Amino acid sequence: MSKAARFDYGWVVVGAGALMTCVGFGTMLSLAVFLQPISDAMGWSRAGVSAAATLDFLCMGFAAFAWGALSDRFGTRIVVLAGSLLLGLGLVTASQAQSLWQFQLCFGVLIGIAAGSFYAPMMALASAWIDKHRSLAVALVSAGMGVSPLTVAPSASWLITAYDWRFAMLVIGIAAWVLLIPASFLVRPAPQGTNVAMTTAASAPQTEWTVAQALRTPQFITLALAHFACCAAHSGPIFHMVSYAMVCGIAPLTAVTVYSLAGFSGLGGRLLLGVLADRLGAKPVLVGGLLVQALSIATYLAVAQLGEFYALSVVFGLAYGGVMPLYAVLVREFFGARIMGTVFGAVSAFASLGMALGPWAGGYVFDTFHGYTWLHAGSFAIGLAAVAVALSFSTKRQPSLDLGRAAA
Repeated sequence: MSKAARFDYGWVVVGAGALMTCVGFGTMLSLAVFLQPISDAMGWSRAGVSAAATLDFLCMGFAAFAWGALSDRFGTRIVVLAGSLLLGLGLVTASQAQSLWQFQLCFGVLIGIAAGSFYAPMMALASAWIDKHRSLAVALVSAGMGVSPLTVAPSASWLITAYDWRFAMLVIGIAAWVLLIPASFLVRPAPQGTNVAMTTAASAPQTEWTVAQALRTPQFITLALAHFACCAAHSGPIFHMVSYAMVCGIAPLTAVTVYSLAGFSGLGGRLLLGVLADRLGAKPVLVGGLLVQALSIATYLAVAQLGEFYALSVVFGLAYGGVMPLYAVLVREFFGARIMGTVFGAVSAFASLGMALGPWAGGYVFDTFHGYTWLHAGSFAIGLAAVAVALSFSTKRQPSLDLGRAAA
């Protein structure tokens, strides 16, 4: 197989990863569309149904670390195949749930665990396949998350309107199997002993980290905290974006378009910042993106008109969407490909905890203060903390670890 053919197949792997993140995260986030129909049909509280979303993020976070370790040990294909089977199973069984706890278990736990199998392993594999345009490659895998609000959610809404929530969830579960199981067999390990591998190895760090060493480094701690703060900062404003627009007097259907525009801009942000990171380096682009994100969150304190919301959605979406893939690039550059699945899985676990925090905090703030002012003020402060933490990330090696390993 020629170098060009291998290079081309790397982009097939990237495309499979983008499909997996789209379907995986899209089905998880589609709960927002199912929320009212399920609550009305089953008589379950919205808080009870929404709790499945919190379980999704928590389970996805813990599972991401385990899936990443398994992908490093057994390969990515078996991991994403298992996740694909589990994702469809979660949707199909949730569609037949007769009690709230059954629904929370099937949708909140099974789907959360399944979604964690796609992001970290496929980001790691994409970075191993593609070297010259690595930031763009991982951005494209992550872009599936940005496409999901424009694909899965509208499909779910149409099916619910035409039939009912059970049929809609059942169809989406079957569709997940139909799309993702074949895509899993497109996943191949990055070639070894080839030009691609040698090029990748040339840019890999000289230190051969063990997982235990990597998880104790200041660099891992810095990236994990930055990703946690980044997600904790933007998750609340994103989740409560429609609600806040309605509080400001914008009609419900129009308020949804504000959210959709932010999601579409997030897709563009992943591509734009991915290209910039290939040119300028991942760290400066990450820091700049986090700063724009923090300032955008602060701007919510001053907007009230529809046009202002649209303009802010574009900037905010570009920022929060664009920074997400860059953590994977920094993990790959510092720790190398061998343990990237495990290390980035651990970093992603912290990100998921941040994502779980924001929606709950926003709801608590609104119930307590009857507004979102303190949500945006607090999120702005956390966003600035993310900037400060990212600035402190150092690419310098830790010779003490090498000496300690040699002495051992």
